[in-house]
Amino acid sequence: MADSMAAGAPSAPRSVRRAERTGWYGWIVFAGTMMLMLGSFHAVAGLVALFKDQYYLVGKSGLVVNVDYTTWGWTHLIFGVIVAAAGVALYVGATWARVVAVGVALLSALLNIAFLSAYPVWSAIMIALDILVIYAVTAHGAEGSDDYVS
Repeated sequence: MADSMAAGAPSAPRSVRRAERTGWYGWIVFAGTMMLMLGSFHAVAGLVALFKDQYYLVGKSGLVVNVDYTTWGWTHLIFGVIVAAAGVALYVGATWARVVAVGVALLSALLNIAFLSAYPVWSAIMIALDILVIYAVTAHGAEGSDDYVS
């Protein structure tokens, strides 16, 4: 019997006490909600670009990236779905969701910088929300994960 324990037989399970979530967990809920909203906003901007591309006014300098609005529409629409899915993943509490959330928020900010000349106020608001999401996930993301132990 002593030989089976020495040979790597499983020992009695250890109990791991999970820490109670504090008020900072609200930042993770905020980030998930903002990502759902940002994804919806990207999807709406994409649909507008697809169905009514005359809606966006661009000056003589054009967009930062020179593509037509159909391409921008599909880019925004697909990216909006990805951002919203990352927001849902934050609610689940998966650790990988934090990495994905920061990545898509960063890409969202970059995408909106490229779209800045077409719709400056909208893009500036989206960039500000992306920065808030990145802050919430990086500063307080550990409390939202399933393996949070203090």
